[in-house]
Amino acid sequence: MRLPESNHLPVNYLAACFNNTTATYKFYWLISILEEVETGNHIIPKKNLFARMISNSWYTVNYFNVSFGKLDLIQNTVCKIKDIEKIPVDEKQQKVFNRLTSSKNYDTVKLLWHFNKNVPHRFLSPWFIKKSEKYIYAASKSFDKQCLYALHDDIIEVNPEWINYLKANSKILKDFCYWNLSLFLQVRNSSVPDIPNKLIKPPSRGNLGNQKKFFWDIAIQEMGFIKCIYTGKKLTVGNYAMEHFIPHSFVSHDLIWNLIPADPSFNSSKNNRLPPLKTYFVPFFSLQKTAVKIVQKKSPKSRFLLDYLTVLPDIENSFTEIRFKEVFQPLITIASNNGFEFLE
Repeated sequence: MRLPESNHLPVNYLAACFNNTTATYKFYWLISILEEVETGNHIIPKKNLFARMISNSWYTVNYFNVSFGKLDLIQNTVCKIKDIEKIPVDEKQQKVFNRLTSSKNYDTVKLLWHFNKNVPHRFLSPWFIKKSEKYIYAASKSFDKQCLYALHDDIIEVNPEWINYLKANSKILKDFCYWNLSLFLQVRNSSVPDIPNKLIKPPSRGNLGNQKKFFWDIAIQEMGFIKCIYTGKKLTVGNYAMEHFIPHSFVSHDLIWNLIPADPSFNSSKNNRLPPLKTYFVPFFSLQKTAVKIVQKKSPKSRFLLDYLTVLPDIENSFTEIRFKEVFQPLITIASNNGFEFLE
């Protein structure tokens, strides 16, 4: 993916900012600048940009547990600020941003300003190759070589020559950042599914009403009731919650093969924890297989039966405990390796 061209701007320098990338900060720094420019800000407090870098990566780090690499400043800072500020892992980006820009906590402010040591001047390195931080600060103030912004102690000033380009191409530039960020993170999370959709928090989680109505309600009505595999409580139609066996924050989908009815009180407390397969897989598989057989008979054209074909060659011959476990075992292992905790 290439950046939009310009007849009078050195876009090649902007593209070169992302050569030899070893951390995520460059992507989030440019995204943060674009967001400020979109709101009409051209003289931007550095604290705003640092706060946006954290808030834009908040969901990816905290909810999806995507690894940025051991040495990445952003991931470490997000984790520390979460504990300091007591911000929920799935908080909205704007609320995290507002919280950080208004925070007076010494440790939070210190963590945000730690980015000032490297990020603002190193991003301009393509304009000033092998120049010192002091030189870059001085040269940028006159927009030498048409650099993207001028550096000051507490602010950056976007070069007026770049403003229209940034505004007109904001979406493309963001897509460029997120595309390359997804490639960067996929290398460091080679077995983690759906990295691109874990970079931005969706407006809301998907509604599971259809999975209930057109799959699990059919099965439960036929059986009369089922027992929650976690608590043993009886569940009836209208009296259960839809549960992701492997957390949604890892698989990032609502396919029926990973969904099971559960005691509502348990579902609200399970959060993002993993179910130990030794304890829960056999009852999970048994309930899944029974439900599939019922829905095949009662509603053979149900679109949710097709969900199983994403993990099994065919439902009739490959829906066995061994084959089904082969789907879940590696996912559980990878999720655990990425920081997801198990149910006690």
